[in-house]
Amino acid sequence: MRTARGLTGLAAALAVVLWCAPWAAAGGPTSVLPTSPESAETASLYGEGKEGKRYAELETLLGPTAEGEREQPPGLSLGATRQINVTWLVHDVRPWRVDRVYPEPSAAKDAAIWIHTSTDPETMNGFWHRSPDPSALRSLLKDLGLMGRPSERNHAGIRPSEAAPAVPESPAPARAAAPDADSAGDADDADGRGSGAGDDSALHWAIPGAAAGAAAGAAVMYRLRRRDTQDEPPRQELLDA
Repeated sequence: MRTARGLTGLAAALAVVLWCAPWAAAGGPTSVLPTSPESAETASLYGEGKEGKRYAELETLLGPTAEGEREQPPGLSLGATRQINVTWLVHDVRPWRVDRVYPEPSAAKDAAIWIHTSTDPETMNGFWHRSPDPSALRSLLKDLGLMGRPSERNHAGIRPSEAAPAVPESPAPARAAAPDADSAGDADDADGRGSGAGDDSALHWAIPGAAAGAAAGAAVMYRLRRRDTQDEPPRQELLDA
């Protein structure tokens, strides 16, 4: 009985170690990038060093990652409320959590701040919940420079109920399509450079060339024979006495 309990405890401890190992190897979430689409402002914090304290404070003020409601809170008007995006990154390159924060600027200092938190970068599905300390969160966002006036080229940002626009792909270089046999044959017949036209043209020039060569050879042989005949001494006839 003790052996079974010991094995069960060992298995549980091993599961915890294996579950935490990837985060330990990756170093955990190392940076966070808050942005304000409406005012075109950005900020950044690191989980270590002099910014580590505010990094941890922001994480605490945004609340848990997997608690809340799936549906948008009633009475929350996303179109009339500022949206601040908070993207948490592993090694500054891979998002693992996205918070969309809605601090109404005209609301009271301690009014509730609704947050949509997602840990699924593919679908962006998540939970709606409130900040545990809205007053402190407003102060921190202001200190980070994210509560400025709307810019001339502002936009409201992508809301949780909207699908993110697809990133346009770079156009592939145009490749010339290889002509098929029929089209290639038609093109060759049209411009006279096809295989049939080439053969006819070669035959057309080959016959006169061969005739000219034969005539030149005959002329040379005639001259050589004539020269040999002229160089021979006159033949004498032997007469009987």
